[in-house]
Amino acid sequence: MKVRESRGAGSAGTGPWGSPAGMCVAGQRDDGQPRLLHRARLAGHGVRWMRRSGMGRAGGWGGGPRAAPTPGEVPSPTPAFSCPPWVQAAGSSLHRDPRASLHPSRRPFPRASLHPCLRPSLMPRLGPGQGAVPLAEGGAVGGGGRYRPAQAAMEGGGRRVVVVGAGLAGLGAAQRLRGHGSLRLLEAAARAGGRVCTRPFASGLAEMGAHWIHGPSPGNPVFCLASRYGLLGPEAACEENQQVEAGGHPPMPSVTYGSSGKVLSPKAVREARDLFYALLASARTFQGSKKPPCPSVGQYLQAEIARTVPQEDARQLQMAMLATCLKLECCISGTHSMDLVALEPFGEYVSLPGLDCTFPRGYSSLTERLLSDLPEGTVLLNKAVRTIRWQGSFREQWDDARVFPVRVECEDGDVFLADHVIVTVPLGFLKEHHQEFFQPPLPERKAQAIHHLGFGTTNKIFLEFEQPFWEPQQQLLEVVWEDESALGVPSPDLKATWFKKLIGFVVLQPPEQHGHVLCGFIAGKEAEYMETLSDAEVLRAMTRVLRTMTGVSPPPCPPSPPARSPDGSLQPTPNPPSAGNPSLPAPRSVLRSRWHSAPYTRGSYSYVAVGSSGEDIDVLAQPLPEDPRDPRPLQLLFAGEATYRVFYSTTHGALLSGWREAERLNPLLQAPFPHLSREAAE
Repeated sequence: MKVRESRGAGSAGTGPWGSPAGMCVAGQRDDGQPRLLHRARLAGHGVRWMRRSGMGRAGGWGGGPRAAPTPGEVPSPTPAFSCPPWVQAAGSSLHRDPRASLHPSRRPFPRASLHPCLRPSLMPRLGPGQGAVPLAEGGAVGGGGRYRPAQAAMEGGGRRVVVVGAGLAGLGAAQRLRGHGSLRLLEAAARAGGRVCTRPFASGLAEMGAHWIHGPSPGNPVFCLASRYGLLGPEAACEENQQVEAGGHPPMPSVTYGSSGKVLSPKAVREARDLFYALLASARTFQGSKKPPCPSVGQYLQAEIARTVPQEDARQLQMAMLATCLKLECCISGTHSMDLVALEPFGEYVSLPGLDCTFPRGYSSLTERLLSDLPEGTVLLNKAVRTIRWQGSFREQWDDARVFPVRVECEDGDVFLADHVIVTVPLGFLKEHHQEFFQPPLPERKAQAIHHLGFGTTNKIFLEFEQPFWEPQQQLLEVVWEDESALGVPSPDLKATWFKKLIGFVVLQPPEQHGHVLCGFIAGKEAEYMETLSDAEVLRAMTRVLRTMTGVSPPPCPPSPPARSPDGSLQPTPNPPSAGNPSLPAPRSVLRSRWHSAPYTRGSYSYVAVGSSGEDIDVLAQPLPEDPRDPRPLQLLFAGEATYRVFYSTTHGALLSGWREAERLNPLLQAPFPHLSREAAE
């Protein structure tokens, strides 16, 4: 499909669904950085592979160049999968459920539609010429407001649906709406895909957000779609790989460097890892407990480490390794500290079987195919939404008898009237803007869920080298600071120690496609601080870290230039450790993500924080209005990874949530359209 994009300054136009198109500010990229300075954007996703790869658990999450279709290729229709019937019949299972007699707005989201093996865990801006001229002010909540269209109205007279956000959740919802009613997807950025973002780097591609398909097996809808579209390599299609039950820990060829400049003993590393993962597994056993031993996962792990590991000098290396494991968990959970992650619901997350895999042509190849299945003009880019007014009575002059309960107001002045709005914006954006984003404000219960749930930052740092310094078989370079301890208190001085939160580097494979590229992962406040530095400062810091890890004779450390702090002032930048291996060449280029700085994302992905529970995820997912007797149901629906209780933080959770809300709407879209009287509407 062709994606319609808003551009221009002061361009005025009219068209269906809207008010005058205004200026579209395009001076910044969607990650908040000037367009000419950097092209990177990411959500720091795709870390859950690490537990599966011998290090950790995880959930990840478009635009890059669109892959040219092969000659004679015809876009596939929306696939109906035979492999996972729970995906194919996500809506039909609701009708078989005794609760299906409930009003559609009150039906529980499809817990009963999950694969049987998962049910127990789940139970508990328009361009010129496309706006509409407002004839009268009004349209405030509960008030009037009529809009004269300058072009033909949207196709048909059915229900109008607006989806806010064209990430995987929004695209998934559009895919499952089955063509009923009139549909528009409004995307604030200049590209679709959300936290799926593939960028060219070195000789290949860099996944700035989602990186892997976690659990690529018939129960994973992202895997099924990618397989149907022919987007995966032969290894991913191997049935044997799909059936692997790795328990989150399949082996991955790696080497672990210590800050002393030596390669650490594989045996010592393995013993520390085994201990950590055993303790982590025990942390998942408190699901449903009314009195867990500690509020947070971090507190529990530290208490168990203190009880299990003797406090001896000989154990210092083991304690340093355990500290690195804790940092990895921060990357996986998208949090600054595991002390922020709630212990009791920690075991609710469900890992699917299969060896994690990647997209040879980039993760964005999936979003491009989803876009191609939508009618032309469905997705509007550079269309940032300012306010969603619901529980109102809004009219257009051409159809004075038609009353809409929702009005979507965009930052460029465009207005869209709708019967239903599916909100798929990230939780990080909702945390900062929900009070003004929705009018009237959200019910207190939903606002509290937004407040209580966690949303953090995990960033990536890509480094390109002329030649590799690592061995060909190595796929992971781990970094351990030998003076640290899992029981220690991290330094609050981010300027001096931010780089020590880095957990290591993944070697992008294969080098014939990507070149010699390492991808580093960093989470929390340190990741956010990294975003304030220049590319040169980040490259210098990474060079010194790698030289420290691969050498043993540190020379004097030259001073670093001052860095610019978030308030714009210049501050002295502390130096990383002295370079221990000056012969190690510096990387030739660097690319990093800035998800915390991205204005419409404000972080990477969600987690269940201390003070919250899986029930908050359910509350966030519930549609509005809450009153099941409301004659205008499902005005606001909510999707996105943060709304899927057992798959939060993942692309498959995001996709499933979009499908869920589409299936919630489909019965209404199929039913005869109710022409409410003006009195009933008001």
